[in-house]
Amino acid sequence: MTITPFQALTCPLDGAPLSAEERRWCCPSGHSFDTARQGYVHLLPVQNKRSRDPGDSKDMVAARQRFLAHDDYHPIAEAVSRRVLAAAPSTAPLRCLDAGCGEGYYLRVLAESATAAGRDLELLGLDISKWAVQAAARQDRRVRWLVASNANLPVADNALDWVLCLFGFPVYDQFARVLKPGGRLLQVDAGPEHLRQLREILYPQLRESANTGADAPAGFEREGEERIHYPLTLPSQERIADLLAMTPHGYRAKAEGRARAAALDALEVTVDVRLVSWQRR
Repeated sequence: MTITPFQALTCPLDGAPLSAEERRWCCPSGHSFDTARQGYVHLLPVQNKRSRDPGDSKDMVAARQRFLAHDDYHPIAEAVSRRVLAAAPSTAPLRCLDAGCGEGYYLRVLAESATAAGRDLELLGLDISKWAVQAAARQDRRVRWLVASNANLPVADNALDWVLCLFGFPVYDQFARVLKPGGRLLQVDAGPEHLRQLREILYPQLRESANTGADAPAGFEREGEERIHYPLTLPSQERIADLLAMTPHGYRAKAEGRARAAALDALEVTVDVRLVSWQRR
């Protein structure tokens, strides 16, 4: 059983195949991209950035690392791993991309599950936040980590068995392009009750979450849906603060809502997520 970094990368400037040369990746046109000392590759050209420092901030990434270290979202990660490995081929390595990988928690759990099951994986984690990718690369060198965008995946056509989009921003035409025919997309999104107790403290009126995953995106057929639903106790203000800081609620909520959350010593919330799987036609 081996966990190896994914290899079939393409140049973000002209789409040509990239080849590894010592500590850089090069395309036939002469574009080159250095491997950072932490082990990741930056494939997000400056002209494709919408801000100077896109994606999650350094503080958000640190809060997510502290929160996930307690394995409070481990049931979600286990469900993702179960779904992926249930369809894994027995001979060739399973090629999997986490599109919006954050600090790499879900890929690390997948790698652990694959090791226990004796499955071979080629893994790729990609995020638009350099802080998230730096944190991921420091923790696991078996995965290929990229700073890049879902809007222009630097991945060869028909190269992947699975794309994971976990609480992220799906770009379905790009996902369909990089998946093999018959490849699968697993999308994880918040359900209507997700963190409701915290949201009730933050906001004077709740907006109900959208019904994601109802209609099949172009190029895909719906396979099925799984619901993960369980109570979670946050036993300290530090844990509450980290959960708030790692979510969009940390900057969406007004000051009075954040102050109410900051006054709490403990909180029980509901974890409620949907796992929707699609197969590429």
